Amino acid sequence: MLKLGFLASNNGSAMRAIVDAALDRRLKAEPLLLVSNKDETGAVKFARERGIKVQIIPTLPNPDEADRKICDALMSANVEIVILSGYLRKLGERTLNHFNGRILNTHPALLPKFGGKGMYGRRVHEAVWAAKERETGATIHVADGEYDHGRILAQHVVPLRDDMDVERIESLVMAAEQSLLLETLIQIQSGQLRL
Repeated sequence: MLKLGFLASNNGSAMRAIVDAALDRRLKAEPLLLVSNKDETGAVKFARERGIKVQIIPTLPNPDEADRKICDALMSANVEIVILSGYLRKLGERTLNHFNGRILNTHPALLPKFGGKGMYGRRVHEAVWAAKERETGATIHVADGEYDHGRILAQHVVPLRDDMDVERIESLVMAAEQSLLLETLIQIQSGQLRL
């Protein structure tokens, strides 16, 4: 059984899909903890409603102290795999080192395109739309010390049409992210994919 911890700053849509899959037994996983840097978010409300432990750890003004608290919270909860679900802060060295190779990030584009600092959420979809791309998609990768960098585990292509607006692109990619993350975790759980 996968022992999962989540980091989310806002709605945590990928986290929600994974928790629901664990609760209805499509995924053999135990959602143990949500860490957020904000208290009043959709992700926090969702986790509390489902009995998942929540810890609020603001990252500023002391990122090193926040890093220590995040790592300690994940370790105390016996988390084995950390999932970044729209977590809008850079992880610190302590957390990255302790969970090296076991921190998964979802990104709403086909990395390495449209990644990097400041490229998150709707900003990514606006950039894809402005560039008149013919396709976009979702990426699951192992997080490291750089934004949207690290070993790519899986990608899902979403074809685009000229009549699609940013909102439509966003909804298609969000659905792709959720299903791709679930598929990836099922492969990890079954041993088909190794971290």
